[in-house]
Amino acid sequence: DAQVGRLLDALDRLALAERTIVVFWSDHGYHVGEHGLWMKMSLFENSARVPLIIAAPGSKARGGACARTVELLDLYPTLAELCGLTAPADLDGLSLRAQLDDPAAARDRPAFTQVWRGGYPGHSVRTERHRYIEWDGGRQGAQLYDYDHDPGETRNLVDDPQHASVLADLRGRVRAHWKTEYRPKPQAREAGALKK
Repeated sequence: DAQVGRLLDALDRLALAERTIVVFWSDHGYHVGEHGLWMKMSLFENSARVPLIIAAPGSKARGGACARTVELLDLYPTLAELCGLTAPADLDGLSLRAQLDDPAAARDRPAFTQVWRGGYPGHSVRTERHRYIEWDGGRQGAQLYDYDHDPGETRNLVDDPQHASVLADLRGRVRAHWKTEYRPKPQAREAGALKK
């Protein structure tokens, strides 16, 4: 991470910046005590969110920050469009070109996250305002957070009747996104645990 500035300075010095697309992203974050957790493998914002920076020649909003919800799946179609290529139509991602020209450009697509923890799957959908989480199809619990009022994810709204319509919408999105639930064979999980 400390070398990004040096790389960008070198592109400027070598007059390559106007014909080079730079994409910087990193691994997802760590918990250091938030929610009583340490390290990764949760579906909270601290663990699921990643940094993403794109610098592309011709982008109109250079240096602008975008608050839209995006996924790393969006990188392939974005790079294809920036390079003048046609991305396959069946990709899950969507180009971010509009946001590179206008960070406030409309984008109504959530981000999905999946982890395995404690022997069962966790699935999450994140919109600009809410995150819905369910563990093992809801059998091990569910959570709903409103970032406008609770950016620290401290108040689970899953049982709040005032949020029933948001809950139904986001639960439906998670279930539609993972129509077929993947479960590794027990021996595969045990073998993976032994390798660690």
